[in-house]
Amino acid sequence: MSDAILQVDNVDLGYGALKVVYGASLHVKRGELVGLVGGNGSGKSTILRAISGMIAPWSGRILFDGEEIKGARPHQMARKGLAHVPMGRQLFPNMTVRENLMLGAYLPEAKAARDENMARVEALFPDLIRYADAMAGQLSGGQQQMVAIARALMLGPKMLIMDEPSLGLSPLFVKQVMAAIRRVAETGLPILLVEQNVKQVLAASHRVYVLENGRQVLDGPSHELQGHPMIRKAYLGL
Repeated sequence: MSDAILQVDNVDLGYGALKVVYGASLHVKRGELVGLVGGNGSGKSTILRAISGMIAPWSGRILFDGEEIKGARPHQMARKGLAHVPMGRQLFPNMTVRENLMLGAYLPEAKAARDENMARVEALFPDLIRYADAMAGQLSGGQQQMVAIARALMLGPKMLIMDEPSLGLSPLFVKQVMAAIRRVAETGLPILLVEQNVKQVLAASHRVYVLENGRQVLDGPSHELQGHPMIRKAYLGL
């Protein structure tokens, strides 16, 4: 698929002897925001770990920017232009917001474009300027999530993958974080967004894949899936 920045073809994934994901396939085109949703234990985060090189597929293949990434490690995927926003934010609480952001520009290519990327980040997240010198651990959960996204953007990535950015946030901060993700997507940066908050993902994304118990059970344009009986009953409570 020539216009896909990411392509996952029929992958089986697991840990040790335990298979977690069964024959999953998905793709993200350039400029797309794509959701990957499902309940706890459905295999969403496992797929992200395989994409970013933390684990190797048991079978199938993963292509990033037209190249198969078999055997690539996380630092190599970062060099290829993949930025991973992990579950739980994973900031350094005793460092300032500015210092956390600078860590996102540790690669030579990103360091050379650090000022340009910082200007872009500040345009997307203007509040970062106000608390740039605050310790990251002193911020609210929603503010910390903004910092985590901004830190990933300091890499100057070709694509962003995000693992449950709304986890543990109040409804108000969920809306703010999802609005921030939409702003990033509007710049044309392709995003694969893993979430349990199906309603928010359907509202923000172009397309969605649904996982249940490690198996892909549904996919399609977000506006069509909003009215799908399975989505309405299992995830929207309608």
